[in-house]
Amino acid sequence: MSHFTLEETKRILEKIDDIQRIASENYEDNSTLMATIDHLARVAGMFADIKIQELEGEVKTSNPQVYIQNKLDIAYSKMRKYENDKSYYGF
Repeated sequence: MSHFTLEETKRILEKIDDIQRIASENYEDNSTLMATIDHLARVAGMFADIKIQELEGEVKTSNPQVYIQNKLDIAYSKMRKYENDKSYYGF
């Protein structure tokens, strides 16, 4: 079984943060896609941040589950809308 190291988890979080930044900066290119990427990156970022806190021995984030669920619900809703629009409009 593989375990995350603190250093590797920090590198993962840096990449996630960069993905989120790119999505936010390019929101106007395709707002649905970029908003979905942004929210999913926030979910992944929170998971990575919690793992970092665990590896450092102290979890400071009070309720990450609510944050993760809210961001995931938004991304899921956007994807469901996209799927419905696609079938409705035939593209």
